[in-house]
Amino acid sequence: MSRDHRKLRVFQCADNLVIAVYRVTNSYPTSERFGLQDQVRRAAVSTAANIVEGSARRSSHEYVNFLNVAAGSAAEARYLLDLSARLGFLPAADSETLDQEYAALSAQLEALIRSLADAR
Repeated sequence: MSRDHRKLRVFQCADNLVIAVYRVTNSYPTSERFGLQDQVRRAAVSTAANIVEGSARRSSHEYVNFLNVAAGSAAEARYLLDLSARLGFLPAADSETLDQEYAALSAQLEALIRSLADAR
């Protein structure tokens, strides 16, 4: 049972956050190019990519597993962005906005996971 991830609001939110994360991390110090900058970008991409991969899986059980991984990656990205702000790499306004957006994404993922688990 293949699902079209592009129609999911949760995917659109995750995808928009990937773009936002790439933009705000452009200003990180060059010393963080292979450190925190790379890690937060990978976590953001992983969130969206796991939604996509899960959507292509045949069973709801597999789909939920990938959504759980996406939720973990979203939590990781949220933490790393907070850390970036505390280290002075990210302006407080950007950090607050992204924190709110990741909180909303996490809530959407949790709601989708719950609805799929209830349907089984």
